[in-house]
Amino acid sequence: MKKIFLLFVVCFSTAVNFAQTSQQLPKIMVIPFTKDGEDLRTILDQNINRRIAITKIKEGFDSRGFTTVDFIGKLKAAKDNQIFTSDNQSDIKSKVIEMSGCDVYVVAEVDVKKDNTGASASVIISSYDTSTGNSLSNKVSNSGKFETDDVGRLVSKAVDKSMEEFIATMNLKFADILKNGRSVLVDFSFSENSSYDMTTPVGNDKLALSDVLEEWFSTNSFNNNYHIQGTTNLKMIFDDVKIPVKDKNQNNYTTNKFALEIFKYLKSIGLEPNKEIKGSTIYITIN
Repeated sequence: MKKIFLLFVVCFSTAVNFAQTSQQLPKIMVIPFTKDGEDLRTILDQNINRRIAITKIKEGFDSRGFTTVDFIGKLKAAKDNQIFTSDNQSDIKSKVIEMSGCDVYVVAEVDVKKDNTGASASVIISSYDTSTGNSLSNKVSNSGKFETDDVGRLVSKAVDKSMEEFIATMNLKFADILKNGRSVLVDFSFSENSSYDMTTPVGNDKLALSDVLEEWFSTNSFNNNYHIQGTTNLKMIFDDVKIPVKDKNQNNYTTNKFALEIFKYLKSIGLEPNKEIKGSTIYITIN
């Protein structure tokens, strides 16, 4: 019976590992959380506990077969290549993430509490889809209180307690995105002096612009999956359009790439569009 049980454990473990490795895993980069007034470029120089948290989280992904990108290495490369043109923290964050080529970025926040009865560390971990900024998983974990001055060990303990559940949730969300596509919103409008509206005949078939747009989205959305929130003479909103995670060459397919495809199509039918992208929303203005 003992041998049979041992064989079952080995087989079960192998099956779990096979299931994990057979799923396409996202490329990960772990970055520190920053408060107002803190600089992403120097935050890790000032706090070893944050460095420990980021390293432990990265190790957690590495040990489970994920490809990870080193945040400190990418940050150094960005500095060396003078990528940063301003001190705007949002721009710095987006540039480092863009340089990384990661599918998912993970934000780590550390909070340490000490009093005369001991010390504890809490770690907040959040993962986001790089292309859209949509949240994938979140986890808060506490080390528990101990009489120790080794805060780094408490941070490591808090991370270890949270990784399994955190990664499992993230994997489920990412697997769903791989299967069904990412969601983006596309908002079409017209400039004040535009001679077009949604009823204007365009293209070879001289169909109304709104009909031409729907035909294009029917062909170019992932698995023909899109939804129109509403259409008026001066506006048309596709509030849930699915786009693939990877293109046909297995390169990352981003919101920006999809926006570019829309832009090129509108140009091909004689329109003069402008585009703006904010997170998972694409704004197209027709002049």
